[in-house]
Amino acid sequence: MHRRLVTLALVAGLAVAGCSSSPSAPGDATREITHAMGTTKIPITPKRVVVLDTDKIDTALTLGVTPVGAAVAGEAKSWPTYFGEDKLSGITEVGTLQEPNLEKIASLKPDLILGSKFRQEKYYDELTAIAPTVFTAQVGSTWKENFLLDGDALGHKAEATTALEAYEKRAKEVGTKLGDPSKIKVSIARFLPDALRAYGPTSFSGIVVGDTGLGRPEFQLLADKEDKRFVAVSAEKLNLLDGDVIFVAAYGEKAAQQQATVSAGPLWQGLSAVKAGKAYVVKDEVWMTGIGVTAANKILDDLATHLSA
Repeated sequence: MHRRLVTLALVAGLAVAGCSSSPSAPGDATREITHAMGTTKIPITPKRVVVLDTDKIDTALTLGVTPVGAAVAGEAKSWPTYFGEDKLSGITEVGTLQEPNLEKIASLKPDLILGSKFRQEKYYDELTAIAPTVFTAQVGSTWKENFLLDGDALGHKAEATTALEAYEKRAKEVGTKLGDPSKIKVSIARFLPDALRAYGPTSFSGIVVGDTGLGRPEFQLLADKEDKRFVAVSAEKLNLLDGDVIFVAAYGEKAAQQQATVSAGPLWQGLSAVKAGKAYVVKDEVWMTGIGVTAANKILDDLATHLSA
């Protein structure tokens, strides 16, 4: 507790020290926005934004805002490369999703911080001492609502709405081109360093697949589960990952090594999709951690490429 209070005092001091040059200095025009932690006054046009989750960096860059700072996903160890290096240059790393570096954040003199109650709730008071902070509640399952809220906070509400509508229209078009997409059962699997998961209909990638009208293997509908985002699958029950097509991602280097080992084994090789040559390795940063409109469109790219053949 003592260390936490010292950290809060230090962060508050850094924030105060930076007020004279901060774009959010007293007197700047503000507006109120309601979010997962309450109502907060934020600048009408934020200029120095720090983002603390992977969906928020996708959202910011999608809407033409380059954050001054961003947290990284632990095993991913990088920001989404699908935007290109030019879009990522100039961004400062500010810790991980689970442990943001408060001193680094304060030193950047942000005028807006975007985060997630699900991941960073315990840091909310410290973050608000630095700059106006807006939190979404969950990640993944509410990605569209999060995109619109964060877009609003960034001052790009209309652009966010347009981008989301364009994505949803394209998703339907991708499905339509497949005839009756519901007849194609798409399996989504992810290797982690210490686990293997099947992703369900309310996960980010599951929602994108669902928006096209594509079907899912019965097991991955997770009908009897309260949480329909994902479920663990044991190495002995790889058959639960089977489908007409399997899309496979790996979270980090250790997970990729596990994926290579399992994929070479007889149980994996015995899956019908694997036998048919329809198991495709895809980027984890797109299918799992992107959680935004640009990542969603990249998933549509993969679906169009692999399912139209």
